[in-house]
Amino acid sequence: MHKLTSLLLPALIALLALAGLPRAEAAGSSRKLEQAQVVFSSAMRWSDYEAAWQMVDPEVRAEKPLTDLELERYKQLQVSSYREGGNGELEDGTIARSVEIGVINRHTQAERMVRYQERWRWDPKAKRWWQMAGLPDFWDGK
Repeated sequence: MHKLTSLLLPALIALLALAGLPRAEAAGSSRKLEQAQVVFSSAMRWSDYEAAWQMVDPEVRAEKPLTDLELERYKQLQVSSYREGGNGELEDGTIARSVEIGVINRHTQAERMVRYQERWRWDPKAKRWWQMAGLPDFWDGK
């Protein structure tokens, strides 16, 4: 009986470790989402639009590249506040987060509030989260 237990115990431990793997991956993914959101939020708070752009999904960046003119328009704006709502999972597995952003036009000193919806997707190959909504459209007028 002792031999059987010594053979089964390592197998049982390995099985239990594998059973906890998806939960551990999910926890790691959740931590990485939080970290990615902090990096994106920090870049936006500091009006570092180029750094925020690097957090945008490469597919989105390729589909709709940020032009030099658009970047210059962003540089005319100073972010004065960035208030995040909670995360909510959408049906397709992406994460949505509502944000309210205060922006000041550097030339007119006029401030306004803009609502924006971040969308985040997990990239299993890169093992990281990408922001899919692009940079906020501060000129939409909504």
